[in-house]
Amino acid sequence: MIINNFWTRVLGIFGILGGITLLTGDMLFYYDPTNTNLFENMGNASDSRIIYSTVTALLASWFYILGVIHVYQAFKPTKPLIKNTVLICFAAITISYGVVHGAFVAIATSSKLAIENNLDLNDSVALANEANNTLRLIVYPIFGLLSILFITQVWKKKTLYPRWIILFFPLIPFLIQDFICKNLSGNIWIIVCGGYLNHILIIFFTASTIALWNKKT
Repeated sequence: MIINNFWTRVLGIFGILGGITLLTGDMLFYYDPTNTNLFENMGNASDSRIIYSTVTALLASWFYILGVIHVYQAFKPTKPLIKNTVLICFAAITISYGVVHGAFVAIATSSKLAIENNLDLNDSVALANEANNTLRLIVYPIFGLLSILFITQVWKKKTLYPRWIILFFPLIPFLIQDFICKNLSGNIWIIVCGGYLNHILIIFFTASTIALWNKKT
């Protein structure tokens, strides 16, 4: 399949839409202007908010996968093993975004049951939260491999990306997440840190779309 510049741009925009969609889902779970306890906020969220948030996981996964094809275009000049590994790793990671977000419905429903029945909130969500964290742990080695391939290939100018795209690759904002979130509070903390991982991909796909806008792919 031949993808021209127009479709490369469209695919990049789909990647951005994936991030915006799942960020919306995060806020449907978490956002409460009067409280920064995410478990309590999920427990106090309406049933419809929880359902709509879960739906965003599916939609965002579809959008993100289209965005992955956009990234693949930039790696076309690299060796087949490299570009196919990047494709598989990026696809696995973006799919996991949807899976992990969808799994949050277990935490949300556990929180609601705890609040409605005056149960200990932390104990009630412990199992669902541990399962969710286990899903994340599976993804980290894949993210590590992708980071090595992406940064080395871009730095060596083997791809269509300029070197500055490395600054917007998810690894750097991921590593400074704790620093950023420790220095925020209130509503800003919920918006930024509650949806931090999706902010990372919104930034990356925006930078990637700009970087490839006029590149012949």
